[in-house]
Amino acid sequence: MSRRKKLPSWRWEALRTTLWFVPTVLIVIGILVFLMTFKIDVAAHFHHIQLPTWLRSGNSASGREVLIAIAAAIITVVGVVFSITILALTLASQQFGPRMMRNFVRDVGNQVTLGVFVATFVYSVLALGSITVYPHGNFVPHLSITVAEALLLVDLAVLIYFINHIAASIQLPEVIAGIARDLDSAIDTEFPILNIADSREANARDRFPPFEKPAQLLTTIEDRGGVVLASKSGYLQFVGYAQLAKIAKLMDAVIRLEYRPGHFIVAGRPVAKVFPQGAAKQVEKALAKAHVTGPHRTLMQDPVFAIDQLVEIAIRALSPAVNDTFTAMTCLDWISSGLSRISGRDFSERVYRDDEGRIRLIGADWSYQKMVNRAFDKIRQAARGMPAVIIRILDSLDAVVDATTSSSQREALLRQGEMVLSSSRDSVSDRNDLNDIVQHFNRLNESIALRDAPSATH
Repeated sequence: MSRRKKLPSWRWEALRTTLWFVPTVLIVIGILVFLMTFKIDVAAHFHHIQLPTWLRSGNSASGREVLIAIAAAIITVVGVVFSITILALTLASQQFGPRMMRNFVRDVGNQVTLGVFVATFVYSVLALGSITVYPHGNFVPHLSITVAEALLLVDLAVLIYFINHIAASIQLPEVIAGIARDLDSAIDTEFPILNIADSREANARDRFPPFEKPAQLLTTIEDRGGVVLASKSGYLQFVGYAQLAKIAKLMDAVIRLEYRPGHFIVAGRPVAKVFPQGAAKQVEKALAKAHVTGPHRTLMQDPVFAIDQLVEIAIRALSPAVNDTFTAMTCLDWISSGLSRISGRDFSERVYRDDEGRIRLIGADWSYQKMVNRAFDKIRQAARGMPAVIIRILDSLDAVVDATTSSSQREALLRQGEMVLSSSRDSVSDRNDLNDIVQHFNRLNESIALRDAPSATH
């Protein structure tokens, strides 16, 4: 089988992109810790156990003052720090684009920082409420107060970490590198690396009856299949391929999906076809459960979204208001890295079979040429008359050539290079700059010719 990185569930991804899940978990942990320390304090108060003398924290009045001071300081820091953070992220989103905000929200460091602060506040309030009066004397939770003081020191360390973390995370190179890491992860998830077992599996599929070959089955579905309509509008965020394949097997049907994650679907419009037609209604109900739609795109099953994020930063940097060519070139460097990674992956159509080898689900295919166009078209158009960026585009295409695995991939890169050269002839007025651009294009052309030469001799 193809080696594919395991995909996390869309529910887990949705929890990651919130500011409440991790803090809630840490608050629960804080409550559990308090219950443990409170139980020990009660046992010590009734002389069932003996606490060390260094845990003594004075009388009930001093204990209240300490806990009130801790709780007040923590909640004040939380309000001030995160207010400043939201302001900084708002300003950063104006430069990076509004879609970058989700990257900051799903940052684990930000979530843990908020959770540690709030958990300390909750722990201190609970400890404060536990100070009470018993018939034979005041109850002072010495251990709980000491733990609250220790948590205050932990919060101080977390605060220093958070200031450094947020200052580093809004720097443009770090933002771009973070998106590139997400792109690599999405590529590993969506596009498998073929090994010897894949070749054996492909040979086995060739022995299936003609009806079970995807190309002929697609013709049958197109001619005689029933149409499945979308239940609601939105960006397709997640598709439960395995779930749909099981449902198709139960109904002895074959499903052909028209869209893949990242596409926008409209309620009432066709999203799939089913053969035989009689299974269309049941599949429509199943799709409503297996498809997750939302108001925005995510990286789940959609690596092109990360490419679009890098392109958005690049074209914003190339706008006359910003005019930051170095940022655009940094984006191009990471885009070439991502495309190089994609070039060595399996682009075969997503086909799911049951345990008998019969095709049950055919997903929407990926196009390498469309990915190349998404990566470079908008940047090329925004870089008209900017030789430095144009040359970097050609160099990026040249870097991807070495990772390509087919002549069709190299044709897509050459086509993009030809459009860059054509645009340059119209927009670059300086002859020396144009000569440099032509020189880099010729280098790209030579690299492609060298890669095609071995295949041409066979």
